[in-house]
Amino acid sequence: MKKDFLSIADYSKDEILRLFDITKELKDKTRRKEEHHLCKGLSMSMIFAKPSARTRISFETGMYQLGGYALYLSPADIGIGAREAIKDIAQVISRYNDIIMARLFAHAHILELAKYATVPVINGLTDYNHPCQVMADIYTVLEHRTNLNDLKVVFIGDGNNVANSWINLAAKLPMHLVICSPSGYEPDAGTLQYARSQSISTIEILSDPVSAVKDADVVYTDVWASMGQEAEAAKRKKIFIPFQVNSALMKHARKDAYVMHCLPAHRGDEITDEVIDSAQSIVFDEAENRMHVQKAIIVKLLNKM
Repeated sequence: MKKDFLSIADYSKDEILRLFDITKELKDKTRRKEEHHLCKGLSMSMIFAKPSARTRISFETGMYQLGGYALYLSPADIGIGAREAIKDIAQVISRYNDIIMARLFAHAHILELAKYATVPVINGLTDYNHPCQVMADIYTVLEHRTNLNDLKVVFIGDGNNVANSWINLAAKLPMHLVICSPSGYEPDAGTLQYARSQSISTIEILSDPVSAVKDADVVYTDVWASMGQEAEAAKRKKIFIPFQVNSALMKHARKDAYVMHCLPAHRGDEITDEVIDSAQSIVFDEAENRMHVQKAIIVKLLNKM
């Protein structure tokens, strides 16, 4: 049976750690300029309902490095769920390509796409979650710390798709996870309930950034208004100003705490220049690792490693 990558919640701890082993192997080969054409002769459709620089570049370049071909499909090419039924396009693409990556709005659309596709489907982002991003995030933390023991991660800002994926990860790998959001902007309640029921991690929902970052190993933030929320941007900015990650806030975290952001960053809003460009920032390491982790996911789904 084919396996998809739709949510971190669908994977066990051992499967996640195995993906990290593959990621390291492929990253080392990439750094050494060593050929690793594990997907030679294979192709991937990339469906974009939401545009993205990092997602397109990392998947397209990654598939090229694996010896395969990635086909970019813009919103104008496929009006998924509107111009053409999802189950129809899923079956058609499955006849052309060996794997599908989709970056969509509604999470229900990625689930339907995976249901009817006969090839593996990778979730490149939905409004509910962003699993590839958080897999790259935690792999980057592992690279820098060499282990994930006694890890405290503090996510500051909107309880969005990235926050939901961090919660799903906390249901699989032990950590102390804090989501710090303004009232009314907390993460998905069902995801939180599921993760807590696994009794793997300590998960807190707080609203005071200063107390939240105490003893933090990682301080993570994201934009205050995600794609599709542009009309709320001005309102959100007023609400989220106290949640800015700046030098004053970082003084309350561990001195060696890492700063992370999934990008694109709105410098001067959720994070300041002095923090994102500081020695504590590993933002661009996590951006690079999107490609390496996604390559690992591709080769694993295609049974090439």
